[in-house]
Amino acid sequence: MLIPQEFIRKKRDNQPLSKEEIAQFIHGVTDGSVANEHISAFAMAVYFNGMSLDEKTALTLAMRDSGESLRWDLDGPVVDKHSTGGVGDVVSLMLGPMLAACGAYVPMISGRGLGHTGGTLDKFESIPGYNVLPDNAHFREVVKECGVAIIGQTSALAPADKRIYSIRDVTATVESIPMISASILSKKLAEGLDTLIMDVKVGSGAFMPTYALSKELAQSIVEIANAAGVKTQALLTDMNQSLACNAGNALEVKEAVAYLIGKHRDPRLHRVTMALSRAALLSTGLAGSEIEADTMLERSLSSGKALEIFGKMVSMLGGPSDFCDRYEAYLPQAAVIAPVFPLERGVVASMDLIAIGMSVVGLGGGRIRPIDAIDHSVGLEKIVHIGDRVDKQTPLCIVHAKDQESFHEAQKRIQRAVQIGDTPIETQEIYETIG
Repeated sequence: MLIPQEFIRKKRDNQPLSKEEIAQFIHGVTDGSVANEHISAFAMAVYFNGMSLDEKTALTLAMRDSGESLRWDLDGPVVDKHSTGGVGDVVSLMLGPMLAACGAYVPMISGRGLGHTGGTLDKFESIPGYNVLPDNAHFREVVKECGVAIIGQTSALAPADKRIYSIRDVTATVESIPMISASILSKKLAEGLDTLIMDVKVGSGAFMPTYALSKELAQSIVEIANAAGVKTQALLTDMNQSLACNAGNALEVKEAVAYLIGKHRDPRLHRVTMALSRAALLSTGLAGSEIEADTMLERSLSSGKALEIFGKMVSMLGGPSDFCDRYEAYLPQAAVIAPVFPLERGVVASMDLIAIGMSVVGLGGGRIRPIDAIDHSVGLEKIVHIGDRVDKQTPLCIVHAKDQESFHEAQKRIQRAVQIGDTPIETQEIYETIG
């Protein structure tokens, strides 16, 4: 029988933990025989001492096996993409249908907003009737029929992760690369994937504070997932500015549908979406070269197949059957829509993207407390890019707010967050590929 104190002491003293010991500890986390104090002490020991690849892999698999794991019998590869988050990161809404149109199956289990980062589930809940928590039978049916289903984590999926994360969140142990890696991958590996593509953000709006730490996280995730038998690559992508033109739940859904229709495709967003989708097609073997992958993806858009799949997924998960035809009528609209102008003219040199993201939260588009309700209509539209020239006639963005007071608060945050100068910082959409 595992004695938690002995287990914690070994990690405290930086002694190696066996696969069996880790499995027993996580079993105790799941059945409640391991106390919150034990989890807290273990997390702190890992925070300071780290974990070997064998330990990280064992922890990830034990957390995965703490609940249900999906198994698929499909005629194509099962693939998913996960992002470490940011502002205007709406890629999943296009990537899933695009990959499905190319012959992949995408059972995408996503999360809600966290801090300044928007959540994919919150975006979909701006669509009337969309059910982010279907039962497993219906989830499987949608994946089989549409090729993609984007839903939330059920209580049966990696329950140990949910308990451990809630304790890490209040004990200053969130910023631990082994624990972050295991948290992300325990849920993703429970999806029964053949391939995983990671989008690890770098920059002022990234989860990790430095490029080096973002790269370390990417390497950790790739090593663990490949050791666990899931072919995985990670792309380091830019989050020094909003990825999409819009930030906010309904506004991002609007931009995603406009992208799939071909009405508007922001060049930055398109390059990142194509790069992640291309990596998935190459990793699964659905495409044999980058040129072939790009051709398949462009055809999925130009033929309207990706749009058709998105609409079918929305309908099968409870949304309107004609959503893609009338999306602007279905999506909620804010009461106050007004531009925010810069305090001085010049070039957008850089942005405090966390502050930009928190302006959306302040408008009501995110949560300050877990129990807070979200206003899906609010957010920022037509956000400037770094390098754009702005003045009293060229706004930094257009704010969608519930009232004038909220608008003025967001205006002040945005004007402080956008630095105007002569020389913009250097950025690029894709910095590096790991794996």
